[in-house]
Amino acid sequence: MTTKRLALAAATLLTMLTMLAAACAHDTSKQAATPSAAAPTPALPADVARLAQPEKPNAPAPSAAAETQEQSKQGGLASLEPTGEFISPASSQVAPRTPGRVATVYVDAGARVSRGQPLLALETDYLKLDVQRAQADLARAKAGEDDARREWNRKKGLLANESIPQATFDKAQAALDQAQAARQSAETALALARQKLDDAVIRSPITGVVDQRRTNPGERLGEAGVAFVIVQTAPLKLRFSVPERYLAALRTGQTIVARVDPYPGEQFAGRIKTVGGVIDPATRTFFAEAEFPNSDGRLRPGLFARIELGGEESHAKAR
Repeated sequence: MTTKRLALAAATLLTMLTMLAAACAHDTSKQAATPSAAAPTPALPADVARLAQPEKPNAPAPSAAAETQEQSKQGGLASLEPTGEFISPASSQVAPRTPGRVATVYVDAGARVSRGQPLLALETDYLKLDVQRAQADLARAKAGEDDARREWNRKKGLLANESIPQATFDKAQAALDQAQAARQSAETALALARQKLDDAVIRSPITGVVDQRRTNPGERLGEAGVAFVIVQTAPLKLRFSVPERYLAALRTGQTIVARVDPYPGEQFAGRIKTVGGVIDPATRTFFAEAEFPNSDGRLRPGLFARIELGGEESHAKAR
């Protein structure tokens, strides 16, 4: 009896241990399958997180049309305000045609002059004597020609009556030809003397401003001696640089507006005359030149200007 009870108790204890082991194994597998909410995953560093993100495909490069449209949205040429400098299209070093001593100087440096205006005069005493001598030589040559012509007419009548031989008439013809040549030579000499007298007054070859005066009364000027330097002021050129991306947008004949510090609030209108075809590799820009009438002469070479490439609207403001 005691042995049976012990065996039954042992079997019951073994069954309970088996059920307890099974329950513990079930709880362990459930905890492994479901992570604990109380233990959060630590955050990654920012640089590591960026590397861990998947790469996005590169966006396609914008086309030329899209770039042009973007430039138009941002204002295009109208948004540019380049700067430039006014330059003279021509400069002249004025020298005498014939050597001489300076008698009078009519203009000084900085003076505005027009084409043909007298600048200085050389001494003309000897030149006037040369003109008088040439006039006397011409009068003598004309008298000789008249005498030779009368003799030729007389010999011609005698030859018609067969009163003289042909050889005598030929001599009269030769004398008349020589007298005519002498008269023409005297006329040329007189014209040369008068031209030298006229050249004694040095005149401006262009309309502009006297940049330099290099002579004074009493000095002797040679044929290579420069008396004045004159720069043209009407019209004037304005040269400036533009970024290369605007090469197709800038055209000859296009209107631009310039503003200068000496005349605040005023605008001067000009037109593009030259668009440079070579890009400067150092600055990635090209040059352009505009022409300004400058009929009133207020703009001067070397003047700094700010430029607006706004087209006809800017031109209307400047008018």
